[in-house]
Amino acid sequence: MRNPKDLLKKARTKGNQNLDQYFLMDEGVLDRLQAYAREFDCNHILEIGAGIGNLTDKLVEISGGVTAIEIDPLLVDFLSLEFKEEISTKKLHLIQGDILEVQLPPYTVSVSNLPYELSSKILFRLLPNKMPLVLMVQKEFAQRLVAKPNTPEYGRLTITAGHYADIEIIETVSPLAFNVRPAVESAIVKLVPSKPDYVVENEAAFLQLVTAVFTQRRKKMVNSIKNTTHISHIENPTSLIELAGEELMNSRPGELTPADFAILANILTNPADD
Repeated sequence: MRNPKDLLKKARTKGNQNLDQYFLMDEGVLDRLQAYAREFDCNHILEIGAGIGNLTDKLVEISGGVTAIEIDPLLVDFLSLEFKEEISTKKLHLIQGDILEVQLPPYTVSVSNLPYELSSKILFRLLPNKMPLVLMVQKEFAQRLVAKPNTPEYGRLTITAGHYADIEIIETVSPLAFNVRPAVESAIVKLVPSKPDYVVENEAAFLQLVTAVFTQRRKKMVNSIKNTTHISHIENPTSLIELAGEELMNSRPGELTPADFAILANILTNPADD
């Protein structure tokens, strides 16, 4: 087991905050992340943003194999030397590259301290794979994940993530847990794949509709739908508006439940049935 302070000293870096490099140093939080990971099949763990290897070290202990993705070539060079033995025994595989561009390997769970600026994009890439996720994210981002309708935090992120998984905020993490204090609190969230309690006949149509109307969340649905066909690719918005009825169309996007959006998406898929 490696000491986080020793790894930081060996790496000779404080992190590049322009790349969202805030290294988790609190051994208690690192141990708990490891424990949360153990709730799932750890045969092959995907770690995004390996940094100086503080979390990587914990994950290698419990996994049949870890794939760690790191965009910073200097940190990849450091990790390649520091974890030379684990790499030689195939306990660890390093990928240098952008998580949004590299080909992802098969994995059974992802346990990661995500770069906060990219959290949404990374999550939207991981969720369709329907694997468990244990993630460190910005606290405000975590609150958006579990938000309820009619709240400012509720939106595209809430509905999209909830479509794929049951989500729980496990704990809040202080800025003091990092080598350089971020300006915000963090949180650990657990996302467990699940089926939604509504039926969507065309998932792409559902997700495109949600994405589109929340770009105009202050408008009523009737106007949001009309104004965002370039995003939703709805060919006949007038038909959808007529078939959906006044109650849904006079609501704002943030007032509708995921099940309401499923109704609208299913009208798009089978307009003659409604």
